[in-house]
Amino acid sequence: MTRCLLIACGCLVSFAVRFAEAEEKQTVSMVPPPAETAKFWPRWRGPSGQGVVADGNYPDRWSNTENVLWKVEVPGQGNSSPIVFKDRIFLTTAYDQGKRRAIIAFDRTNGKLLWQTFAPQANPETTQKKNGFASGTPATDGKHIYAYFGNHGVLCVDLEGKKVWHRSLGVLDPLHGVACSPLLYRDRVILYQDHRGPSGSFVIALDKTTGKVRWKTPRKEKVGWGSPIAIRVGDHDEIIVSSQNTVYSYDPQTGKVLWTCSGNLYEVTPTPVVGHGMVYCCSGRVGPTLAILPGGSGDVTDSNVVWRTLKGSPFIPSPLLYGEYLYMVNDIVSVVSCFDAKTGKLQWRERLGSAVKHGFSASLIGVDGKVFCTNDSGDTFVLKAGPKFELLRVNRLHETTLASPALVDGRWYFRTARHLLCIGR
Repeated sequence: MTRCLLIACGCLVSFAVRFAEAEEKQTVSMVPPPAETAKFWPRWRGPSGQGVVADGNYPDRWSNTENVLWKVEVPGQGNSSPIVFKDRIFLTTAYDQGKRRAIIAFDRTNGKLLWQTFAPQANPETTQKKNGFASGTPATDGKHIYAYFGNHGVLCVDLEGKKVWHRSLGVLDPLHGVACSPLLYRDRVILYQDHRGPSGSFVIALDKTTGKVRWKTPRKEKVGWGSPIAIRVGDHDEIIVSSQNTVYSYDPQTGKVLWTCSGNLYEVTPTPVVGHGMVYCCSGRVGPTLAILPGGSGDVTDSNVVWRTLKGSPFIPSPLLYGEYLYMVNDIVSVVSCFDAKTGKLQWRERLGSAVKHGFSASLIGVDGKVFCTNDSGDTFVLKAGPKFELLRVNRLHETTLASPALVDGRWYFRTARHLLCIGR
């Protein structure tokens, strides 16, 4: 008994030390997008990089008719999220079973299709029906649009759709297709692709202006559909890749591995979020989730994991760090969980609608003190943010909805299987 008490006390002391270290590192944050794009929705998960939206006059009630300002058909097929810059909305789409892939632009005021620009044709990868051939969300720096299309390479166009450059990344063989959203970091485009092909997995940085390779780092992982993030840790930046079995940190200037942390499972899709001195990484089918102190060196598995949980983690949707709490949807069983972000203590766990396997794909949104969770049927569960579960309402679009929404100027932009909708008061 005495030995057990000593071990327990030792674990508590170790946790207290790690938590104190995290508290001291409050400067850990997402690297912001360029100032001219920050008031729009320029990238995957918006200007915050993690689905958190500045409070505004956003409606929290809608249907397929109520508060719908306009609704237009989207050509082709795709699950990428909309991005927004000034009066334009940009998406990616695919035609002919992935043989042709394009960036498309819409007028934000009325949904009018303005242009579409195609990447050079290539043989499509083998994919899975829930993924498809246009799942990676494009990104913009306010001058150009950048999109990643797997075997069709990386395409850069200007705001009028004129091709600026294209870079092939070779022949890829990813399990269930590709889904990485490119990351814009200073003067480069960064993405990673784990696959089973002979060319090998990699993380790569391309010059934003020319598409030339700035650096390319081989990876040993073979399976995954995640996207990188750029975080600021004290006086330096790191590129975080949460992937099969391992979380990596890379030097954005050179591609050198800074640190690694084990604990992920075999399949990883969710994009990490950051705050309270930590980076939160979810993996696998229902778990685990790791809260990691960044800024380390070498293998930090035993030294920098502040807390972990094995239940409630998502397979597809990215988590939401909103204020003091971390929200996650376990899409395998349609259950949402709320954790104290600092300690990992479970606050509540509740089912959203029916227990549908793989029933959620869209990532969570936090705005105006509420958490929005959209399932694949187009039902958005509106929850009051905080340590007690309170379901405010359910908004139903009555259309298959796998893409995450974009929010700008009091309006929601949803991409469904067939349409692009603008929702506002």
